[in-house]
Amino acid sequence: TPSTPSLAPSTLPGPPATTNAERSSPFVSVIVPVVVVMDSEPSTAVAPPHSSSRSSAMATCMPVRACLSLFFFVYTRLCGAFAPAASGSHDPRTALRAVKIDGYDEAFEIIDACAVSGAPTDDLYDAVRFIDKNALKIYPDEDHKRELRDGAHGSWKLQLATGGGKYTTFKPVLIFAFALVDEDNFGNGVGFGERNIILSLLGPHLFNTRRRQMVITINDMFLFGNEVTDYVPGFVRDGMGLGKRPEEMTRPPAFTFIGASKSALIARGGTGGIAIWTRLSEDIRPAAYGN
Repeated sequence: TPSTPSLAPSTLPGPPATTNAERSSPFVSVIVPVVVVMDSEPSTAVAPPHSSSRSSAMATCMPVRACLSLFFFVYTRLCGAFAPAASGSHDPRTALRAVKIDGYDEAFEIIDACAVSGAPTDDLYDAVRFIDKNALKIYPDEDHKRELRDGAHGSWKLQLATGGGKYTTFKPVLIFAFALVDEDNFGNGVGFGERNIILSLLGPHLFNTRRRQMVITINDMFLFGNEVTDYVPGFVRDGMGLGKRPEEMTRPPAFTFIGASKSALIARGGTGGIAIWTRLSEDIRPAAYGN
């Protein structure tokens, strides 16, 4: 399994120059050309003969492009530093196998409370750093790390994020952003709530057990639970790496698990930012991916 830096879809404010983190995100290269297409003035030239069918097809495609432009903008601007889970057969009530060193229970008591409430406390970052710095003691061998991966199976809501490696303060995520992990796939997206998903992405993942790192791919795109993969323009597909394998990408999306409990999932993105999710009570897949 390849070990690669994580995807960190960063904010895209619009016309101002992008940051280095933004330049590293494949989503930035997707949004700009789509917005340009949508903002272009319609041509006033007379249509050539036999162009009616082509015009009709383009007219049909324009709403799709408009949705893609809007939702990618919202997704990258507000989901910030993380592009990292589907409910499967894993029972979240099963206790995770972890070596509970001194301080483990106290740290996760803080993390779990903040993950569920969505409200960070002053000692949250220190609690997360404790788990992060001691991860090799808490998950010392491959069995423990595989159990950590299996514990991440489920549907999650993104609650808190630092936004980058240089930040030490967790901030609430103000929109509904979900992540999904099962035995084979990773998915994520945004919406108005867990039953009203707007944009969803889905693809196979590869887990590097030794590094606790999950490399993800994007095979399919959904709008409002309906698959639109076949309607995505070619330049958008290329920009976001749709359908590509990790070895075909310069920097495939990936993130590193820091820790997990029955209530919380913690992971680090490619720029070093840390995100905390809380487990959803319902499987997100029907709302995000339809049937």
